[in-house]
Amino acid sequence: MSYAIIQTGGKQYRVSEGDVLSVEKLNVEAGKETTFSDVLLVVNGDKVNLGTPLVSGASVKAEVVEQYKDDKVIAFKFKRRKGYHRTVGHRRQLTELKITKISA
Repeated sequence: MSYAIIQTGGKQYRVSEGDVLSVEKLNVEAGKETTFSDVLLVVNGDKVNLGTPLVSGASVKAEVVEQYKDDKVIAFKFKRRKGYHRTVGHRRQLTELKITKISA
């Protein structure tokens, strides 16, 4: 079983070939392919390549499935007995990816 740990959008993700995951929005159109070069770890069977901080020459290719907005998150602030309340909604923009190839 081979997998890799990549970094994108300030977060780290453990990915294998064929995985589908949602990450922070990337400026790539749906149907296009993108490459991640920020690979922190690559495991292929018993062979482990650990980067310091990145694995040199390693990359992960992924196909962009779609661009979409996440569910709305409501932030409600209030102060008791003061008549103060504020409601703020927020929807994150996400990109859905399908991992196609991991190369070390």
